Parts: sequence; structure tokens; C-alpha cells
Amino acid sequence: MHILDELESRGLINQVTDEQGLKKELSENSIGIYSGFDPTADSLHIGHLLPVLALRRFQLAGHTPIALVGGATGLIGDPSGRANERTLNSEDIVQEWTNKLQGQLARFLDFETSENPAKAVNNFDWIGGLNIIPFLRDIGKNFGLNYMLAKDSVSSRLDAGISFTEFTYMILQSYDFLELYRNENCRLQIGGSDQWGNITAGLELIRKEEGSEEGERPKAFGATFPLVTKSDGSKFGKSEGGAIWLDAEKTSPYEFYQFWINTDDRDVVKFLYYFTFLSVKEIKELEAMNDEAPEKREAHRKLAEEVTRLVHGEEKLQQAINISQALFSGDIKELTADEIRQGFKDVPSYHVEEDDKGLIDLLVEAGISSSKRQAREDIKNGAIYINGERSQEMDKVVSSNDRIEGQYVIIRRGKKKYYLLTF
Repeated sequence: MHILDELESRGLINQVTDEQGLKKELSENSIGIYSGFDPTADSLHIGHLLPVLALRRFQLAGHTPIALVGGATGLIGDPSGRANERTLNSEDIVQEWTNKLQGQLARFLDFETSENPAKAVNNFDWIGGLNIIPFLRDIGKNFGLNYMLAKDSVSSRLDAGISFTEFTYMILQSYDFLELYRNENCRLQIGGSDQWGNITAGLELIRKEEGSEEGERPKAFGATFPLVTKSDGSKFGKSEGGAIWLDAEKTSPYEFYQFWINTDDRDVVKFLYYFTFLSVKEIKELEAMNDEAPEKREAHRKLAEEVTRLVHGEEKLQQAINISQALFSGDIKELTADEIRQGFKDVPSYHVEEDDKGLIDLLVEAGISSSKRQAREDIKNGAIYINGERSQEMDKVVSSNDRIEGQYVIIRRGKKKYYLLTF
């Protein structure tokens, strides 16, 4: 299947300039395709997955993905899709975040293949040393004020206000496209639907700078993806704890897995098309299974497995599955210390100073039971579980024999209230 046809079959094409011309170009030549990622944080989040995976899809189709991390544009701030100005970060912080993002992108793109290796670039390399007078004369002259004001990224901000700093972002991103067109055979820029104005501005700059006559220079193209939305109206990529990051230290693989497995039934098939490399045939089979037996949640499980494996690898995926199964069954004792840290990251915790501690005293001190009397009733009624096993011994002493890898004890009160004890 042609790469554009595949993207369309997955619902991934929102807008494209000269679709037939682009399809012909992609069929006849191997070209560079770029998408930009500004370092506005020290990690990518799942909102970045669509363009990242699209670059990978183009690479598998024989083209060269160019992952641009905006070490320069990250110092300016993109007004697209925002109601207010971004907070500007220092150059040192932006550089640190740029390095981290480049490392994350290397997980998804093949930089080693001999045929069409991916390229990582930083636009600070060509923007950072620009002389403002030649830049304004040579590049700025191509941008009419009315043209810029008509772009959604600017016009949507006029009432609330936009600084000259963010106003110039369009020019800088356009210059990125021109630079990559000239030096990296980059013929296509891709991005979210909010980037359409910036992409088409870049195409216009290339046309003006490189010649508009047919046959003078190869043509450049632009394409955008649809805005990812959730059927329940909530913002995609957010959970109760905040953004879902690709960095395992910010969002654990277990939390990441849980986000995907809890996908709304109305979204799961769409997300299988968007975020996995499963074939259209495989996804249709999962859709049929989901329609026939939605309670089995096969499509949700497959989505969570595929995306977690893609982002965190097989080992972390298995950890996430182990934690999920242990919490569902209540069999905690088989978990490793690392799995416990992930699975019980947000439950109430209590540090125990003594090596051995009576269960009744421990329940009260850790705030699990409100009093010794309540603790005795909880134990008597079978409401207390230690590492998944019910404990009804009044004289039970929690000792080193109860600890998982010598560090943790998980106490559950009732069906769902978990507490993490550390030693």
C-alpha cells in the first residue's frame, strides 16, 4: 500500500498540499520528511506520538525521517493552539531539554540503517548564529504583515494579545523548512493540524526563495494530522496525575499501560489505527472481537501492549502486565521491588523504623485503622491483607519474613484500600 493511502486508511491525513503530486513524488523518489519538536519540557508526551510514529512509517516506506528539535524555536515559543504566551526558559534549560528529546526520538527512528537512516537536527545550529539585519532583509521581506495576520496561529491570539517574539515564530519555522529543503533533500513537512499555517508559510518561503517556475527546483509539500480527541470530551494525553510522558521517570510504564487499557470504548479502535503498527486487517479483526464481546476488552489490551512495548520495551511491558494482574487478583507477593514502586506510587505510604512490629500497632501508626479497637475488629473481620494474603492473627508480628525483597510490605484494608509500608 502506498504510504499516503496507508495514512489515509488510518485516518491520519487531515490536510495535504497537492495530494496527487505528493503521492507521485513519494512513489518515484526517496525524500526527506521532517517534523519539529520544541523542547518545552524535559520529555516528550503522548501528544507527540502521532508525528513521531508518522516519521517511522515514512522511514519504513523508504524515506528519510528528519527529527528536528527546536533548540532555537524553543527559546521563542510557538503561539499555535495556545490562548496565552508561553513562559520563556533559559538557554541552558532549553539545551538540556533538547538533548533529552533527541535521546527519546532515537527509540522510534532507525539512525543505523544503511539505506535511509533517520537524521536528528537542532535548528539552533543555523538560527543561533544568524545576523539580524541580513535575516530581516533576505528572509523577512518574504512575509507580508497581512499574510501573517491571516494565519490561525496569529489571528486567534490577536484579542488576547501576542508578543512580537511569538509573532516571529512563523518566520523561524518557515526558515527551518527552507534550510532543510536546501541541505537535506527535505521535501515534506508534517505536523499537527495546528501547524498548517506554519507549514504553508514555509512552502511559500521556499517558492519565493528557490524559484516558482515549473521544473526550476523540486516541489515541496505539507501535510497535517487530525487533532486527537477523546469521545468523552476530556483532553487526550491527560490523566488525573497530569500529562502522560514518554519518560519512565515521569510516567511509569505501569501508569502508561493503564492509561491505554482504560481507553474509552468509543476511542479504542481509532487509537489502534493511530498509535500502533498493526495492519488494517488486524485492527478490523480486533474491532469485530470488541463488538462481539466488549467485556473481554481484547482491543484495549492489545492497544496497551502495543504502545507500551513501542515506548518502553518488552521488559517494562511485562512489568506493567505483572502489576496489573497482581492488583486484580490481590496476589502481591510475586511482585518485584521495582514493580511495587510503580504500582503503588500513589497509595498512602508509611516508613517503619523497627525491624519487627506488631500488626495492631502498625495498623494504627500507619493510619490504616483509626484505633487499636478498630484494628482488632478489622483483623477479626478478615479485612486486613498482608501482601495479598488475609491475616486474622491478633498477635501477628510483621517481620523481615513478610517483606518483599527486604523493602516493602503491602497492606490492604477491605477490597481496594492499599497502603505501602517501607522498611
